[in-house]
Amino acid sequence: MYHQIEKESHEELTVSLTNLEQQFEYLNKKKYKSTFFSELNTLGKKSIILTFDDGYKNNFDYLPPLLEKYNLKATIFIPTKFINEGYEDYTMMSFEDIRNLNKKYFEIALHSHNHQNFRNISTDFIKNDLETNMQILDNERIKYSKVLAYPYGKYPKKNPEKEKVFSVLKNLGIDFAVRIGNKVNYFPTNQPYELCRIDIKGKDSLLKFKLKLIFGRLKLF
Repeated sequence: MYHQIEKESHEELTVSLTNLEQQFEYLNKKKYKSTFFSELNTLGKKSIILTFDDGYKNNFDYLPPLLEKYNLKATIFIPTKFINEGYEDYTMMSFEDIRNLNKKYFEIALHSHNHQNFRNISTDFIKNDLETNMQILDNERIKYSKVLAYPYGKYPKKNPEKEKVFSVLKNLGIDFAVRIGNKVNYFPTNQPYELCRIDIKGKDSLLKFKLKLIFGRLKLF
């Protein structure tokens, strides 16, 4: 799980261009195969999914040549309100930018519209919010996979609230949903709405990246 890319990293959610290229080079060298969520029926032992949240313009600027150079693919989760209205002081992609991403290397997926914590809002709000997320992408002629990254990685952890949210996702035709979790997933899975992602921090060394690929959560660091 990644967010921003900059030439230099000054925060946890921003990976430096140098570190990202080292990580991609390592994945290519060790013959990891990146895939899209839409291709999960073709997984091998070293299959990974590279994900980027929020649709920052620096993803558009830096990712395409790196993915092509190292023969990798990435999924970008789009919160449509951020694209429509901006997000804090960050520069976001436009819908035109998203449409222009090479479909050989990029898959678009859902990150809600309003980017609200699913633990703090009603199931009716979640349903309407996700419908808005999908409708705007449809209106903008952007093809997307029905996969959701929970905003802030959060969703209700206890029933009946959790099952109510999962029912909304199922009724909307959403195939998978991802949180953080920092665990390696195994596929096929009986928990399609609780897939874990490994959080790659801005200051992670290449050694730490290698260990996270194997173990996920690192308790020694």
